Amino acid sequence: MQTIVDLFRIETANPDLMRAQMRALNNQVPLLYVILAINSTAVAVTYLGVAPDRITLYPLGGLLALCGLRLGLWLRRRRRPINETRIAARLRLTVALAGALAVGFMAWVIALSEYGDADARAHVLFYVGTTTIACVLCLMHLRAAALLVTVIVTVLFCLQVSRLDNQVMRAIGFNLVIISAALMFVIVAYYRDFTRLIGQQVELERLSRENLRLANLDTLTGLPNRRSFFTSLDQAAGEAEAGAGPFVVGLVDLDGFKPVNDAHGHGAGDAVLQETARRLQDLVGAAGVVARLGGDEFGLVLRDAAALGTTGEAICDALAVPFRLPHGGTAQIGASIGFAAYPEAGRKAAQLVERADYALYYAKAHSRGAAVLFTEEHERLLRTQSVIEQALRHADLVQELSLVFQPIVDIRCGRTVAFEALARWTNPELGAVSPAVFVPIAERSGLITRITAVLFAQAIAAAKAWPDRVALSFNLSMADIASPQAAAGIVAAVRTSGLESGRVILEVTETALIQDVAQAQTTLEALKASGIAIALDDFGTGYSSLSYVHRLPLDKLKIDRSFISEVTTDPASRDIVTSIVALARNLNLDCVVEGIETADQARLLQSLGCVLMQGYHFHRPMGFSDTLRYLDAEVVRTVPPVQAVA
Repeated sequence: MQTIVDLFRIETANPDLMRAQMRALNNQVPLLYVILAINSTAVAVTYLGVAPDRITLYPLGGLLALCGLRLGLWLRRRRRPINETRIAARLRLTVALAGALAVGFMAWVIALSEYGDADARAHVLFYVGTTTIACVLCLMHLRAAALLVTVIVTVLFCLQVSRLDNQVMRAIGFNLVIISAALMFVIVAYYRDFTRLIGQQVELERLSRENLRLANLDTLTGLPNRRSFFTSLDQAAGEAEAGAGPFVVGLVDLDGFKPVNDAHGHGAGDAVLQETARRLQDLVGAAGVVARLGGDEFGLVLRDAAALGTTGEAICDALAVPFRLPHGGTAQIGASIGFAAYPEAGRKAAQLVERADYALYYAKAHSRGAAVLFTEEHERLLRTQSVIEQALRHADLVQELSLVFQPIVDIRCGRTVAFEALARWTNPELGAVSPAVFVPIAERSGLITRITAVLFAQAIAAAKAWPDRVALSFNLSMADIASPQAAAGIVAAVRTSGLESGRVILEVTETALIQDVAQAQTTLEALKASGIAIALDDFGTGYSSLSYVHRLPLDKLKIDRSFISEVTTDPASRDIVTSIVALARNLNLDCVVEGIETADQARLLQSLGCVLMQGYHFHRPMGFSDTLRYLDAEVVRTVPPVQAVA
């Protein structure tokens, strides 16, 4: 019994189903009223003059007036959004009115069937059958209404024919019962399929929303991802163009994150990224958007441009606080930030990101651990770099690039043991361009491997003219280390030249190594396997140099010149040099000291155990022909050994 009652109830616990029912009824109920009006009017025309007007016209007029009123309401509501709070009430009203109209029209047509001849009564039968089926089809999506109409029509019609002494009418009534039963079965089955379909659609929409959310979400940190960041940026630019006010784009890059990954594992790195996301979100809050763009880079869209200085400083301070690692211990990193403000730095999203990226690059190069806002001065530098980049792209590298060489001296015997090759570029239009300017531009634009190939060929040719005791020291860039093809080209160039591979020393910086330690290790091992020596340049200035010393196939350490400039006056500098020399000795690595400018520095460093030295005190960088004269003079006049400080 309860199951039968449930067939006539509205499923208020399923709001998605009710919304779908309302959408379907909005399209079909108006048609129901039109069918009722047309079919009922046709029957009334048949009975005009046959049955009294009080039966033929007056009841029908009232029923059609009610239908017209409801038709107008449904048509008006079709143009309005569905009122979620009143769906259940409207569906219940629809069921009630469907039942009431079924009773009303059946009572009217039963009253008419008392009059007329066989043809008129046949029209009544036709009316009952076709109109019932049409109305039920229009109400199929609302099971309770469709079943109620079917039951009312069937019961009233059967009661009417049962009191007639007419076997044909009774047979028709029996036939109607069978048809109604089949119709009710169809209604129940269709409604079940309709409910299942709506459930599938809802689930599909949920999955679609979830896929869209995941497509715009960084799963590790829970922040918006790169795609979502650019969507937010486009939206902010559009709103600002419409007068919503300026905003700022920020790019945050973690300083020292890769060593955390390398030393403690990816689990620790992930924990740092998650905590970074939390700190950024806490600082920015509802005042902007924080997104993870990839790796250890985060993007910001800040609405409050006035508080930019405070925000940038707060972010740098927050990310400088040590990070607690999952398995104990802490990690100390920092962050550099590049900002670009709308509209000063640009009006398009891509342009703002490009400017913020340049400001970030400038921050990492000149004020690591700080926030830099893109300014007109940066715009000027960017234009200059663009000019230099274009000149590099169109340059005759073989003709325009050249090398100078600075000797590396064994202080014990006063002899040069190697020359470090230093790049020079003279462009017909730009003149001499410093390597400190054009090398970073070449690295950022992807031109550095071509430059390396040209310069290395010149360096090999020069080294072949030197005595066998003099080696060549040549610097590799990040791109050279990251490219197996570039490394293979270096090995091939050495073999083709006939130069003994043991006379080639390739210098790499820690900054280059941390871009991809695994790839760097693979590349350097391949170079080492060919007999080439590897030196770690600028040692002591990075985040975790010791980890690279142990992992990489190194032959030499080069102590950065920043420790040498004050070595005679600063005890801390002397202690650092002493520690590095001891480390190199324990690991059987040669140690080269750069930046020697005075005799006092040379004497003090020799007393600390330094043997290989390089700097202006011995000789400034010189051209290739000068190296030959320098070496010839060295044979005749050996550089006198310096006297060690007691």
